[in-house]
Amino acid sequence: MNFNKRVAFHTLGCKVNQYETESIKNQLLKKGYKEVDFEDKSDIYIINSCTVTSIADRKTRNMLRRAKKINPDGKVIVTGCYAQTNSREILEIEDVDYVIDNKNKNNIVNFIEAIENINYERQKQGDIFQEKEYQEYEFATLREMTRAYVKIQDGCNQFCSYCKIPYARGKSRSRKKENILSEIEKLVKDGFKEIILIGINLGAYGEDFQEKDSFENLIKDILEIENLERIRIGSVYPDKISDEFIELFKNKKMAPHLHISLQSCDDTVLRYMRRNYGAKLIEERLLKLKEKILDMEFTADVIVGFPKETDEMFENSYKLIEKIGFSNLHIFQYSDREGTIASNMDDKIEPQIKKARATKLEELKNKMYEEQRKKYVGKVLSVLVEEEKDGFFTGYTENYLKVKFKSNNKELVKVNQIIKLNIIDMENEELVGSEV
Repeated sequence: MNFNKRVAFHTLGCKVNQYETESIKNQLLKKGYKEVDFEDKSDIYIINSCTVTSIADRKTRNMLRRAKKINPDGKVIVTGCYAQTNSREILEIEDVDYVIDNKNKNNIVNFIEAIENINYERQKQGDIFQEKEYQEYEFATLREMTRAYVKIQDGCNQFCSYCKIPYARGKSRSRKKENILSEIEKLVKDGFKEIILIGINLGAYGEDFQEKDSFENLIKDILEIENLERIRIGSVYPDKISDEFIELFKNKKMAPHLHISLQSCDDTVLRYMRRNYGAKLIEERLLKLKEKILDMEFTADVIVGFPKETDEMFENSYKLIEKIGFSNLHIFQYSDREGTIASNMDDKIEPQIKKARATKLEELKNKMYEEQRKKYVGKVLSVLVEEEKDGFFTGYTENYLKVKFKSNNKELVKVNQIIKLNIIDMENEELVGSEV
């Protein structure tokens, strides 16, 4: 046991990375390591990196250098997606002691136990594409207030022209269903009301099994779990929204909210991006979901300024996004990722044009944000209470809208409780509720 060893963590990027960090942390704590804040002096610093954008790469490098400044004698270990795709580049940074790629990430605890051996190799590198099956992590129980995340899948077979993630995560690999159900059952017994399913490409779940399965079948089995109150889907591609998938949302346990990996709504740009569908499918699928499912809300990722994107192409995206209506958008200005098809494309968009398009879309986002929330004023919504602060309780509705309220009887309102609220106003971008 290492009762005197201190370990600090910093995680960049998606919920999948956060889930994996949580698992590593839990295993080290069981072995007697003490977690300290990243800004404190630590014996070991673990940076779980992201490489989805050039900004993410830069943030990772900054954190590596930051760790050595805090404690020059501390061991700095970098893992994650940037460690998988750019290990040589990272090894040239003198502030880094060890690089462990995604293929070896789930074995990082044993690696840390062994690094007292002075001859231990600096780099633990493997071919991520040799990974044929999902690697199980010790149950991570990534908690975010009252919600728990469950990873069901890793990797991606899409190879979109702008994206490095398949090179960082490998081919799509699905987690065994019995392990997913077992973890969710444990979390429900621990008192979690809401479970969020996460992965790199959720809609591909089951496609890699010898006996083919599907994401829809997995959800059906999860819905059978007793005492589970809410299931939320992390992120999906538009072409994975089948009629069967839409029908699942009629179950009251299904949270009527989806985060859409959208990126563009123009046919030509989608083709350049190597997406397997066009704007017509996006419009038909998302509007059908809104028509069939009461109070359905969407959030989405959008890239502006993709190579060859004309003003007309951008306007096509803008108009369809406006027509569908989103409760929030994550807007990215395109940046080259080395090794991708898009990085070698001609007709790159000037920075000032990308910025202008991002600004215009940001204005639409703010307008939709307000419109999508104001329509709930006067309605009754279910809210999962997450925290109490400054005299207010806050929580999220089933369709992922933040609500704050004051209680007349604080003894009856508890964190991790689902309650009905009258939505009476919108204030500072949050809905305001009162007890029914």
